[in-house]
Amino acid sequence: MATIAPPPSKRQRREALERTQIQQDVTPPVVEAGSFKARFVDNDGNQLAETIEVPLADATEKNVTLLLNTLLGREREEFTPYRFRIHIPSSNTVIDNYPTPSEFLAVLRKHGIENPFETTITLAAEPQAVFKVQAVTRMSNRIPGHGEAILAAQFSPKTSSLLATGSGDNTARLWNTDSGTPKHTLKGHSGWVLALAWRPDGQYLATGSMDKTVRIWDESGQSFGKPFNGHAKWITSIAWQPFHLWRDDTPKLASASKDATIRIWIANTGRTEHVLSGHKGSVSCVRWGGTDLIYSASQDKTVKVWDAVSGTLKHTLASHAHWVNHLALSTDFVLRTAFYDHTKNVPASTEEKRAKAKERFEKAAKQQGKIAERVISASDDFTMYLWDPAQGTKPLARLLGHQKQVNHVSFSPDGSLIASAGWDNHIKIWGRDGKFLTTLRGHVAPVYQCAFSADSRLLCSGSRDTTLKVWDMRSFKLSVDLPGHEDEVYALDWSLDGRLVGSGGKDKAVRLWRN
Repeated sequence: MATIAPPPSKRQRREALERTQIQQDVTPPVVEAGSFKARFVDNDGNQLAETIEVPLADATEKNVTLLLNTLLGREREEFTPYRFRIHIPSSNTVIDNYPTPSEFLAVLRKHGIENPFETTITLAAEPQAVFKVQAVTRMSNRIPGHGEAILAAQFSPKTSSLLATGSGDNTARLWNTDSGTPKHTLKGHSGWVLALAWRPDGQYLATGSMDKTVRIWDESGQSFGKPFNGHAKWITSIAWQPFHLWRDDTPKLASASKDATIRIWIANTGRTEHVLSGHKGSVSCVRWGGTDLIYSASQDKTVKVWDAVSGTLKHTLASHAHWVNHLALSTDFVLRTAFYDHTKNVPASTEEKRAKAKERFEKAAKQQGKIAERVISASDDFTMYLWDPAQGTKPLARLLGHQKQVNHVSFSPDGSLIASAGWDNHIKIWGRDGKFLTTLRGHVAPVYQCAFSADSRLLCSGSRDTTLKVWDMRSFKLSVDLPGHEDEVYALDWSLDGRLVGSGGKDKAVRLWRN
């Protein structure tokens, strides 16, 4: 029998009646009359348009975006959404969150500008994604199948209707997310499947296991070639060579292992091209950058940068005081998606595909006109470091704030934000230069992983507290709370077209979330 709420008490009824009889205050907040001069610059500080006077009453972010697009002479269909940051004149202060018109003057006065009508205010315009991803709000499918906990999950870059998961039952599985059914079971490993990665063109999946081997599978679930043998201990992480660097259509694959080495394999033949040895402890994470550098993080407290062509060590980044758990590149998203983007226009020839993948990489990596691929490392020493290995071995920034070990770190697809998840139950958001922006509080247990939506406007996090939470990256507030798992959530991924979030964990069932 359903539980029925008790009827309202006399006091509650009286208060409700009083509330209905009071005239609500509907006068709009007073916006001071006046205007300010706005100078628009891009991220590198180059002026975009001539300085223009903006009335304070109309200075909402939406209106200023329309104004800038008009000044740049764009047609209505080509309008780009912008996000503005306010640079305070004659100081290095930057206001990250754009205020409402009623708060505008107060915010400027707080930063020492008494008379904004006589000063020119610099607005840094950051272009936002043209498409918009809706927040996922409900669980659409719970798909049982795995016999043990799910340890890794990743959507295919080609289509969001294919999700791959790796589990402690020694198998990986492919799921059809449109029908919410299991598609193929990839049997062959004799140990837990700890890592998996789709090839950037979405044709093949690589899995790494506790049985010390790497295996390649095609989309129909068939094993491709022989298992790659060579590591002396289990595989912890896998990275494919970015699509635009492939030579003669021969992709390579890097695998990191607990045996303190990274191996580079020719994926078609399973031959080992290089063994990168130099770490003194287990290698926890490997990433393959778009300039053909391989980045590896290890429990020996260092991050090493390798030349993938010659297999030689280029830099050792040693600043952490404890194990390094995870790495992220500012170009992760474009390298993972290669030539697939929101337009769904896939080039016909291999040359065009390579050109498009290269162009997308260069656009994402360019800063001040030169390619600068940034790396962020997360560690058990509660800190993170931001590096630009092209500039040398000194970190650009040290990111302090977590009270416990940092588990996972990721860059937003547009490279403007960094999210870090830690054992202190918090997610912290940082700017592209490592500046602290905010803490997202809501989880009541350690946060294991987080994933940005493809338009960088939302972030999804999975935690030991059995929930997923979706956060809005403009207001930095909780957007949706997603309970539904029966135990810890270990793995999650947001599909590249933004339609779905897939998650898995200790309760062995894959869950799909959509809006």
